[in-house]
Amino acid sequence: MELRIGVREGSRELSVETDMDATKLKQLVHAALEGSALEVTDSKGRTLIVPTSAIAFVEIGSEDGRRVGFIA
Repeated sequence: MELRIGVREGSRELSVETDMDATKLKQLVHAALEGSALEVTDSKGRTLIVPTSAIAFVEIGSEDGRRVGFIA
């Protein structure tokens, strides 16, 4: 699942590929917005910590994987 985080006063977004499902990510983001930081572990085991004061937006990717091939 891809998670994109927009950073205030920044021109780029943070993009994280994680093994969590969408429901778990939504709960994590809502809990973080009430707290002080959003902490996410990516699929390689690295941890990303973003202070909630710096978060502009959070986009959670769809459950469907990317399609490969051509559509006729």
